[in-house]
Amino acid sequence: MTAPDPVRAGRALNGAAAALLFLEGLAVLFVPRAIAQTEQGLGGVRLTLLLALAAVLILSSGVMRRPQGLLIGTALQVPLLLTGLLASAMWFVGVLFLALWYYLLQVRKQLIGTTFGTVPPTTPPATPPAG
Repeated sequence: MTAPDPVRAGRALNGAAAALLFLEGLAVLFVPRAIAQTEQGLGGVRLTLLLALAAVLILSSGVMRRPQGLLIGTALQVPLLLTGLLASAMWFVGVLFLALWYYLLQVRKQLIGTTFGTVPPTTPPATPPAG
């Protein structure tokens, strides 16, 4: 099944992917609070890594319009999942976001016909001659 207007469907799915990346960035911002209450505590290195990851996730939501945006978003799912090493609850959150990201890619593949490629141009319908 393909969308009647793949360009419009591609834009909508890129918007959903951008929103998901933004939400992932917000979720990572909650991790320092959880780590600070553990016996290991929150050190400067951990705080810097988490804040940098949150910033990259939020900023990458802005590049979803570009052709490489989906690749960047997919690559950022790995460090998001690895935040589970810092706070065990993030394993669950990371897997949840990874499942949502995978679902978006599958919907994109069904509607557009490609997971990461550019949206194929559609031929405009022929207009009847004016008579």
